Amino acid sequence: MISTLQYISQPMHLENIQAACEAGCRWVQLRIKHAPERLIASEALSAKAICADYGATLIINDHPHIAKAAGADGVHVGKNDMTVAEARKIMGSDAIVGGTANTLEDILQHVQDGADYVGVGPYRFTTTKQKLSPILGLEGIYAIMQKLKALDIDIPIIAIGGILAADVPDLMRTGIHGIAISGLLTHTTDKKQLVSSIMNDIQLCNI
Repeated sequence: MISTLQYISQPMHLENIQAACEAGCRWVQLRIKHAPERLIASEALSAKAICADYGATLIINDHPHIAKAAGADGVHVGKNDMTVAEARKIMGSDAIVGGTANTLEDILQHVQDGADYVGVGPYRFTTTKQKLSPILGLEGIYAIMQKLKALDIDIPIIAIGGILAADVPDLMRTGIHGIAISGLLTHTTDKKQLVSSIMNDIQLCNI
């Protein structure tokens, strides 16, 4: 089951993952850029232990070999990284494999490659990511969802990129499966309240 609320980690990764899990988030993506693989591997093992304590799903960004070695639940590959198909070969058929998309064509390629879900964005400008793809906004995401519906393609779409709590109801009405947040949760003081509020909005839109 692909979670409707996903947290993408920021430095300090382990402390933030712990806090996200404590707040009630049950899907975590460990995203460490520009670091030695041995450091990422060490953080992945620690993140796995934290997630195991809370029954949370752990996804590793970009490094399927590390994800597999750490016993993570899956891997997420970016637009400029290896393909979903290549990651699947490494992770195996039982693992969760997701990919980042900015266009309908990106999504269709991920579907063809066997993705379990697709992160679509950015919704708005975000400082979390370098080399940002064109911003989609609400209209862009809605247009993509309409095209997927017309093509009868049903894959969980997770909106990503600069999402605020107030955006959730409108985003969910586009037909997406859920959202991924990063800085919003990292920098919020009352994390438990934020997670509860977002989950409530998501559930209301799914009734």
